[in-house]
Amino acid sequence: MAPAQITHPDGRVDLSDTAPIRGSRFYNDELAPVPVGKRTWTTYNYFALWMGMAHNIPSYALASSLIALGMNWLQALITITFGNLIVLIPMLANSHAGTKYGIPFPVFARAFYGIRGANFAALLRAFIACGWFGIQTWVGGEAIYILVGKLAGDGWRNAAEIGGQHWTLWVSFAVFWIVQMLIIWRGMDAVRRFENWTAPLVSVGFLILLGYVLVKAGGLGPILAEPAKLGWGGGFWKVFAPSLMAMIAFWSTLSLNMPDFTRFGGSQAKQVRGQLLGLPTTMTFISVVAILTTSGGSLLYGETIWDPAQLADRFSSPVLVVVALIALVLATISANLAANVVSPSYDFSNAFPKRITFAVGGLITGVIGVLIQPWKLYSDPSIYIFAWLGFYGGVLGAVAGVLVAGYWVQRRRRLDLAGLYTQGGRYWFRAGWSWQAVVATVVGGVLAVGGAYTAPGSGGPFPADGLIPFLKPLYDYSWIAGLVGGFVVYLALTLPGRASEEKEEVSEQPGQGRLGAAAVDG
Repeated sequence: MAPAQITHPDGRVDLSDTAPIRGSRFYNDELAPVPVGKRTWTTYNYFALWMGMAHNIPSYALASSLIALGMNWLQALITITFGNLIVLIPMLANSHAGTKYGIPFPVFARAFYGIRGANFAALLRAFIACGWFGIQTWVGGEAIYILVGKLAGDGWRNAAEIGGQHWTLWVSFAVFWIVQMLIIWRGMDAVRRFENWTAPLVSVGFLILLGYVLVKAGGLGPILAEPAKLGWGGGFWKVFAPSLMAMIAFWSTLSLNMPDFTRFGGSQAKQVRGQLLGLPTTMTFISVVAILTTSGGSLLYGETIWDPAQLADRFSSPVLVVVALIALVLATISANLAANVVSPSYDFSNAFPKRITFAVGGLITGVIGVLIQPWKLYSDPSIYIFAWLGFYGGVLGAVAGVLVAGYWVQRRRRLDLAGLYTQGGRYWFRAGWSWQAVVATVVGGVLAVGGAYTAPGSGGPFPADGLIPFLKPLYDYSWIAGLVGGFVVYLALTLPGRASEEKEEVSEQPGQGRLGAAAVDG
């Protein structure tokens, strides 16, 4: 007998008792719906979460890389701001289900991909998070390497090389990795506490960088007067489109898995306010700092240094370098835990609920993050934006299209909560898979990245004419192509069947209210 589904006055949904579904092979404590009484995150918790996730070295590098590609400060700021506002739309759309039902992203995906098929979407997102975890850990380790080098001297900085890097850099990378694993091993509450106390501090390092550069460059005037190398003509627009997709792709992972965090939300209003205040403001702040600092650094040193740790290493004051790098290390740990460890931990746990806990999932994330060799992904701004961000953003755009279409159009925000954990139930489809969702994701993904190409001279991994030449023009708009493709194809394949299903639900459940074994809330 399935537990009754209770809809509270504020619209959040709970189960009367989880005991009937605890024995399911698709249930464990980490994936279980959070009881309404334990959904206590406030507006500040979400604002602090976004501050922690946005204020980090890769976020800085995202903005500074646009300067390295030839944009001036205004062009870069327009590109980043526009991208963040666009990605906020599917992010808030998918966040709603987390707060309403108390479920993480992989369980949410079961409603549309099937209880087994959800692993297809979840693991796509998880492996990308592993790559991001590796990148963040690499740049955090690099900051430690430079920090210790300032204190220990040339012996540390010029140590023997192993595998193309100084062995001391590898040690710094390992230390940074271990610290993060220790925090994640303590669970989600440890992550939340770490985010709360580091959030107000993570801006310090970036402000020190900016202040130093402004003083040395003679203020804002010389920086703002710097002309755009691309101009405002065809050269700019050719770079703008793929760069905009990269800005969106940067947070496209979170646009899928924000339910992992909003499942703890005290209300829809609190999570929406926290995200509206958090993402646009924090990313605009870090972008302005990065753009001005990188532009000023190019004036001072005659070259564009897009990595903030490398730029800090040029400073003449050891005290400033040490303070700045300590803040950068804290910022990167904070961002990496929230954005790149929490979600894949749930995703891997969803694949084997009875064998992989949240902590073990975090350890798996950490190991894969090293195996991906993140030092190669982060080595060049063209690869970072056009290959890494552009490609995976398009694939995840297709998944987002399926989720938004399924939740807001097909299911109209109504889910059978117990059914998300039940074999043979409403979301079992065919052997646990929804072929419609898989086909929609594949079609959207092919439209998005089938034309992936490498610009001449950039050294990327794709052919110059595109993997599928006639799709090459779509690759500059990869995330939008994936989102629209997944959305349209999924609805085309499922809406006719949904109409007949609704008729069956009405005839099978006459007189049942918003409680009951198979009831779904409004």
